[in-house]
Amino acid sequence: MAAAEDEAGRNGWEVVIAILNDGGRIVAVHRMDGARPGNDEIAIAKATTSAMTCRPSVVWEKWIEGRHKAYATFPFIAAQGGLPIIIDGDLIGAIGVSGVKSFEDEQIAIFAITTVFPNAKTARAGEENDAQTF
Repeated sequence: MAAAEDEAGRNGWEVVIAILNDGGRIVAVHRMDGARPGNDEIAIAKATTSAMTCRPSVVWEKWIEGRHKAYATFPFIAAQGGLPIIIDGDLIGAIGVSGVKSFEDEQIAIFAITTVFPNAKTARAGEENDAQTF
């Protein structure tokens, strides 16, 4: 949480950060001063999407923009900014960020993961390019 808040603060961004466990249950949610109240639900949804599917939430965004329109009916949020945290092939949790542009939300999430878990992955083996190959 602190690493994500540090990255957001360095950039002058006011965001909400949600951290979930491997079962998609909320561990912590923090809304920085100035972040919009509605971003809580978005950050949680991004993290939930990543925890439940073991994929970055941007994958769903790209799939829906592409040929998989039916995926929009799934109970996930298709917006960049949610990342699973995978260590040694096992999902240990997920992080979701909301409050700035989606690619900036993801930047915060990546910074937090790599700071706390330097060897963590954000995709399972063989799925690293899912957002590009749909």
